[in-house]
Amino acid sequence: MFSANHQKFIEMDELSLQKVPYFFVIDFLCKNVEIYRESEIENSGLMIDFQGFSIKKKQNKLPEKIEWKSFPETLESFKTGFAKVQKNIRLGNSYLINYTRKTKIETNLTLEEIFYHSHAKYKVFYKDFFVFFSPETFVKIIDGKILTYPMKGTIDASLENAAEILKNDKKEKAEHYTVVDLLRNDLSMIADDVKVDQFQQIDFIKTQQKDLYAMSSEISGKLKPEFNGKIGSIMQKLLPAGSILGAPKSKTLEIILKAEGYDRGYYTGVCGWFDGKNVDSCVMIRFIEKEENQLYFKSGGGITHMSKLEDEYQEMKNKIYVPIH
Repeated sequence: MFSANHQKFIEMDELSLQKVPYFFVIDFLCKNVEIYRESEIENSGLMIDFQGFSIKKKQNKLPEKIEWKSFPETLESFKTGFAKVQKNIRLGNSYLINYTRKTKIETNLTLEEIFYHSHAKYKVFYKDFFVFFSPETFVKIIDGKILTYPMKGTIDASLENAAEILKNDKKEKAEHYTVVDLLRNDLSMIADDVKVDQFQQIDFIKTQQKDLYAMSSEISGKLKPEFNGKIGSIMQKLLPAGSILGAPKSKTLEIILKAEGYDRGYYTGVCGWFDGKNVDSCVMIRFIEKEENQLYFKSGGGITHMSKLEDEYQEMKNKIYVPIH
């Protein structure tokens, strides 16, 4: 489906079948696939902090006062792509489209400091090129069982009854149902007995700017024998991740590429750690990138036919934060 870096996926398969531990990084369009054996990570310019795996250098101190400014595009500018997206939804070309933007930010924090001091399930600092602090697991593979945790729907946690509002919001609910359905179908390509184990779980995310609630579900299946131990083949089948793309996948990708008008690059790609037996991977969201000494924050959200322009614009801005407290 995508012009994939096919040889690299084969290499991932070979290493995982030989039970050689490695870390992998795959960009949004699967054009760049990078593989680092455990012994190579140290000198690669990568720092990694996952729940069960961590490679980082000595921590540095935070500045006394954190400066953080973002310069989001205007509502009018946001509306241009948003209108294209909604038009396609009305025409029936897609029923969920993840629309993302690139926002200039200014901070006295370095990418490395953001890596060390942010709080998140998954953090990676990549060669002074980007850093992310992602709350979203992509897939875990544990003893032949594959699990995925789509995350869709966020709300400002300071609102009264925020968690309840999020759970019962018509638009957020529809979005969540769609992504769960999409990922259930995706998993069915590589696994049997696919089922939803937990639905609409609410997670709390603490940040320096504001606290958020996010909604996620858990889906699991048993890997089909032909995919057992083949991490590259599994990733090639599942990517791009449904939660940051939309449904149906191939048509939605076409729409995104036209509507967004910028290159996502590694943002919304996936990376993961294979420990010789099991895999833990995440979606690269909450993402800051350096481009010629200028920092950009990439963020967005799912759009459905029920989406309101102002709400989506606000959600895109809400996600421009660092979880440092």
